[in-house]
Amino acid sequence: MFLYTLSSKDALARFRASGTKLTQKRKNIMNTRIFSKKDIEEAARILKAGGLVAFPTETVYGLGGNGLDKEAARKIYAAKGRPSDNPLILHVSKMEEVYPLVESVPEKAKLLMESFWPGPLTLILKKSKIVPLESTGGLDTVAIRCPDNAMTLELIERAGLPVAGPSANLSGSPSPTEASHVYHDLSGRIEGILDDGAVGIGVESTILDMSTDRPTLLRPGAITLEDLTEVLGEKPEIDPTLLGKKMEDGFIPKAPGMKYRHYAPKAEMILFCSLEKTESERRESEDKTSEKKRSEDRISEGKEYEYKVSKRIAEYLEEEGKGFPREKIAILCAEETKYFYQEMAEKEGIILKVLGRRDEPLSMTHNLFRILRECDEGEIELILSEGYSEEGIGFALMNRMKKAAGQKIIAV
Repeated sequence: MFLYTLSSKDALARFRASGTKLTQKRKNIMNTRIFSKKDIEEAARILKAGGLVAFPTETVYGLGGNGLDKEAARKIYAAKGRPSDNPLILHVSKMEEVYPLVESVPEKAKLLMESFWPGPLTLILKKSKIVPLESTGGLDTVAIRCPDNAMTLELIERAGLPVAGPSANLSGSPSPTEASHVYHDLSGRIEGILDDGAVGIGVESTILDMSTDRPTLLRPGAITLEDLTEVLGEKPEIDPTLLGKKMEDGFIPKAPGMKYRHYAPKAEMILFCSLEKTESERRESEDKTSEKKRSEDRISEGKEYEYKVSKRIAEYLEEEGKGFPREKIAILCAEETKYFYQEMAEKEGIILKVLGRRDEPLSMTHNLFRILRECDEGEIELILSEGYSEEGIGFALMNRMKKAAGQKIIAV
């Protein structure tokens, strides 16, 4: 037996090697076990008994509890330190399991399920009476998705219930993309963690509100606006909060990630990106331009933009040079632009973190939360990050980065 004074990765490695249950020196002590595929039946038993088990998905790790049990929902909120008006997502193993949970399933919602499930798309529908308000943040709607992870689909099937599952992290911190991240945040707070290694996508699911007359995008993800438009035959509305509109007092979130500070590292984080066009303005402009011309423009603008951003970051560091002696600084950049910063980083002791390739935005979403957590572990005090294209999955990437930065943006 060993204590939770170890780093998350070291402790998790020692746990796997020993097979010993972990304990923790703090109030409300709970043994948090690491489960593998052979332990799915035990994990399902815990869920059926009202306990909490973290589970893997293709997006991030989720914190699972019985979605039809109001007490299990309360436990989820307590374990995360999450505000209770922030709705949970119910996870199902197949489309047929949706029907008891909702008043009805519109034809367009069925089409989306058939096209993208299992996968990173959450749909919001009017809830049925069996879904407690504790699982929906007090709303008359419920968020539902079918994750694309074989272990979790088996877990849901064996439990025989919809699994409520927000991200398995302390509320507001970067989402967990590995079991060790969950262990770091929630050890001693939950009964177990189903470990299936690192996730693939790295940012949470797309959320589409299908409870009103017009489909509305509430949170961008790997299922892009373009993907949804192609299947629906119409472009969904985009919630104004995604386009920079400030939330009014009393705003009630219909989906996770809308209202509160999310995905944030402990360090101050500043984004350097263009604010010349809003997302809607950019898309309207592109609709009027040929694909060939758009491609040529992107290449030209991309190279110019990379230079402008890197130059502005260097200028900012020079302007704020007086802070160098007291701050540990990290720069988040792309593989293509890291050479812009290498000399300055070596000279000033700045840490470079490469998110991925600009031309492969999925590599950036995959690495984002892991790198933010590495900055926490390295006690970084200031993170300066490049901004990236909001095209396709880039919309989701920039949504998470803006929230992580608390909307602190320096225009380039």
